[in-house]
Amino acid sequence: MSDKKPKRTVHLRPRYYRWFVEPDVEWVETNTGYATLDWQVPIDQSAVVLIDVWECHYLQDTSARSEQIIQQKIRPLLAACRQHGLQLIHAPAPNVAKHYLDWRPKSRQTPEPLTETNQSTRWPPSDFRRKSGLYTDFAKPKEARQNEIDHLVANRQMHPDVRPEGADVVIADGQELHRFCSQRQILFLFYLGFNTNACILMRDYGTLEMGKRGYEIIVLRDC
Repeated sequence: MSDKKPKRTVHLRPRYYRWFVEPDVEWVETNTGYATLDWQVPIDQSAVVLIDVWECHYLQDTSARSEQIIQQKIRPLLAACRQHGLQLIHAPAPNVAKHYLDWRPKSRQTPEPLTETNQSTRWPPSDFRRKSGLYTDFAKPKEARQNEIDHLVANRQMHPDVRPEGADVVIADGQELHRFCSQRQILFLFYLGFNTNACILMRDYGTLEMGKRGYEIIVLRDC
């Protein structure tokens, strides 16, 4: 008899969009639709990635909607994840991650820039990216309240009700997330946070880039 313990799993029914139709059905978009899968996902190969769950936002309606989701959906979920040993990975943007160095993966303790990688040898040129030097004329006008946003961004932290605890980790970029997942043999990444049409998709640790790396991506729609 094997002494190997069976893996703990979580039962999921992920939804996906099925572009296919049955052989006798006309293949037009109106005949396609959502379908569900039936999976037993191993808990020790899964992680929940929290994207940009900040303490505030300069848009008042966005901030209010985020607060409602955090209190009603995200907090109970995080409590359940910690109870059952599901890894939590906080991805709050590079300038926010720097406030949580004690929670960074232990494999990365050497000082490195947390904001942006060195672009000096990459194209487009750094001056073009910043709209400085020869490219100043292409910069957008400075708004009257830009200083408020700059101050908020410079001092932003994670929401107090979702800050790291226990075995949680904080990552600052996609390479850190990939390295941590590789070390822990994590294959399934559950995403929550703000906002689905922007950072969750487009961050280098977001769904598109991590999907390209081969991870199974599942978005928690109500979080």
